[in-house]
Amino acid sequence: MTPKGAGIHFIPDQERGQWQHVTPGERFKIRVSSAQTMGAYSVIEIVADPGNGVPLHTHNKEDEHLIVVEGTLDIASGDRRRDVPAGTSVTVRRGVPHAWCNSSDTPLRMLVVFSPGQIEGLFRATAGIDDVGTITAIAARYGTKLVGPPLHGTAHSIHSPQRQPIREGSIHPQTAREGDAARVASFTPHVPR
Repeated sequence: MTPKGAGIHFIPDQERGQWQHVTPGERFKIRVSSAQTMGAYSVIEIVADPGNGVPLHTHNKEDEHLIVVEGTLDIASGDRRRDVPAGTSVTVRRGVPHAWCNSSDTPLRMLVVFSPGQIEGLFRATAGIDDVGTITAIAARYGTKLVGPPLHGTAHSIHSPQRQPIREGSIHPQTAREGDAARVASFTPHVPR
């Protein structure tokens, strides 16, 4: 028998799923807030234009599950770097350095599940801010630490708010695969069967 208080917990989306920008070329929408799941998880939809990405960072409070809906995710997690196509997901465990970018010529769309939730506050607080120092300080309040640069080939991230061409002689994301991130274990791709 189920207790009367157990069962379905419904809290409406207070934000009405508004799109916000992290940097020009990367936008997000909070699809499910941690308030709607009693803190268990949050779901954020991210759309990244070609060349957009995030620098190497860690989360010390949550695991991150990236579900690729459209496009191809170029991700470095621990000491591995892989292309992850649509219909595939990747789990990055808390504490593991990781970075990702859209190295393709088409938009990348992902659903990102953070468990437990609460980190959507970081996304809200940094929306539209282009100062790396300010972003770093806000991120630290949410248990996220920036620990390195974006992946080789990322033309646009919080470290470069304006699109810049990839310099001649730099490593292109399609040719640099292994060893781009810190040497820490834990890359778990999940490929549908």
